[in-house]
Amino acid sequence: MVTLAHRVTLGLAVLVAAAGALAQSSPVYRYVEPGGRVVYSDRPPPADAKNAQTKRLGVNMIEANEPSVAAQMASDRFPVTLFTFDCGEVCQGAEALLNKRGVPFAVVNVQTDEQGLVRMRTLSGEDKAPVLALGDKIIVKGYNEARWQAALDEAGYPKTPAQRRGPVNARPDAAPVPPPIAEGTKSVSPPPRGGDYPK
Repeated sequence: MVTLAHRVTLGLAVLVAAAGALAQSSPVYRYVEPGGRVVYSDRPPPADAKNAQTKRLGVNMIEANEPSVAAQMASDRFPVTLFTFDCGEVCQGAEALLNKRGVPFAVVNVQTDEQGLVRMRTLSGEDKAPVLALGDKIIVKGYNEARWQAALDEAGYPKTPAQRRGPVNARPDAAPVPPPIAEGTKSVSPPPRGGDYPK
């Protein structure tokens, strides 16, 4: 039987836990850029921002395979395009760096995509690839891991991808596969479940 004292104690415990979560949350800033675009960021707004507001969000306790909030915000503000061609290890290293950090990106092969080549020339002013474009604002010519890491940091991409809890296609109801039986041995089945215990 639940008494009034138990209910009061339980209610206080819930309030203390909620207050602790609010105290740990970090602020999120909402503001309007001079061009009229609404921005949500974990960084304070620039001086020329309009309608700046500070919001507090609670701690997210749900783990998922989706990109983190920081990665999604960075992707919305600075979508990544990798301008590349068949350049071997250099281009493979560039792509591997983006995959390692869990950065969503579009690949434009400038050997086969003429419009992509024109866009790369417009952004970088050169015909040389690979080029990393973070939106139209941050352009890094040539592959240099330190410069690419710094550009991704500046754009707000997390340094590591979101962690997964288990394999993507794992089925919890799938029975484990028994190990193979060595030759000359006999397989012994476990006793059936239920009331068939020895008497």
